[in-house]
Amino acid sequence: MPRSKISTASASDPPGGEKSAGERGAGPLLAEKAYRAILQGLFDRTIPVGAELSQNELMRLLGLTIQPLRDALRTLETEGLVMIHARSCIQFVKADLELSRSTYQFRSLIERAGARTFAERGDAAEIAEMIAAHRSLIADLERHDLGPAEEDRLGLLEEQLHGALISSLRNPLIEMTARRLKNYVTLVRLDRLVTRPLALRTLREHLDILEACANRDADAAEAALAVHFQQALQRILGMA
Repeated sequence: MPRSKISTASASDPPGGEKSAGERGAGPLLAEKAYRAILQGLFDRTIPVGAELSQNELMRLLGLTIQPLRDALRTLETEGLVMIHARSCIQFVKADLELSRSTYQFRSLIERAGARTFAERGDAAEIAEMIAAHRSLIADLERHDLGPAEEDRLGLLEEQLHGALISSLRNPLIEMTARRLKNYVTLVRLDRLVTRPLALRTLREHLDILEACANRDADAAEAALAVHFQQALQRILGMA
């Protein structure tokens, strides 16, 4: 279906579409707030994954005004999270098998290179610190069940490790792409149940990557990263 051409003018715009400097400055800020509100709506299920909603429904649902909403939807469309159908609806991406596979395939392409670079050039103290933090959480989970505090620690360690692999490439285009991919990862993980055994498997896979980096073994780091993503995808699909 053809995509709509969303008008950039609103009923409150001055004649001729001219805006004051203050209004022009507020526009990008409001659009960014609308963008984050829509993402949060997806992540907390206020907007069901795969939903088809009108602009008016989104405005009522999220408390947004029309122009920031339109600006945010343009950005989300370029990122592949929505499709704008002319005079019909806004269709949100569905977190299905294909999206999960595509997301992890793309992450693997980027982060395998990051694992090699981090193994070859990563800061030894940073690597050692992450190894110690992983071992500490593993030891705690071997003694106790997984609670909210442990889940928060697991999430932080995931961000630290994968962030370090991306940052090691020192490529702003890759970093921008990785930030967008993070939204897809969040979506495909919405229905994932994290249990203590699954958390331990994740942490041990992380350790394999980090220990290879500590040994400056780029081949082993890349191989461990590939295995980690394969296993992570299988966990999301309920196959492991």
